[in-house]
Amino acid sequence: MRSVLVIEDDQEISGLLEIHLSDLNCEITKSFDGKSGLENAINNDYDLIVLDIMLPKLDGFEVCREIRKKEINTPILMLTSKSEEMDKVLGLELGADDYLSKPFSIREFIARAKAIFRRSDVSKKENTETKEIKFDELVIEVENRKVLLKGERIELTPKEFDLLYLMASHPGRTYSREDLLNTIWGYQFSGYEHTVNSHINRLRSKIESDISNPKYILTTWGVGYRFNDELIQ
Repeated sequence: MRSVLVIEDDQEISGLLEIHLSDLNCEITKSFDGKSGLENAINNDYDLIVLDIMLPKLDGFEVCREIRKKEINTPILMLTSKSEEMDKVLGLELGADDYLSKPFSIREFIARAKAIFRRSDVSKKENTETKEIKFDELVIEVENRKVLLKGERIELTPKEFDLLYLMASHPGRTYSREDLLNTIWGYQFSGYEHTVNSHINRLRSKIESDISNPKYILTTWGVGYRFNDELIQ
């Protein structure tokens, strides 16, 4: 059975989501404000967090930010009654995995939840198959999602880790921005390739000694990005 935290102040919507998630063999915990939702997210393990943006006490953006600051990698599906592009972009930048604008169909919600569960299952399987990836002074400990550079731990957001792990697992392969967006965030974010650029830039700032002359993550001009296969021993 999967465990899902629903942080939504509209009790009718929260109850509706509980009914349909229960049909997916999920155990549901409900919070009706951002503060109690954050406490639940920090103190318990979940397979999915459904997070509304417009919440009392603490808004969804702040909840998402604090969850990721605590290095909690639970997938987050954000809900909002707003449809502005900046809300969607901000949610992605803060580490949300998916996004639905209200009103949404239950069928669409369930499809998104199932897609998140599938990606999580694939990620867990890969993590058990590959324990560690090493390139020069960079070490990726896959199972516990830990990155070391020259023996020092590098703090990465979940999406930064996912990007690094994907490319490091296939050194030399060039990924277009669209490829990375679809693989890491999902097909529904088509058109938000600038989100990939900002994540790559932040990732480089953390692992590259000279971001103007990167060693690990290289640019394939006019196409996208690749991990440096010349570092393979």
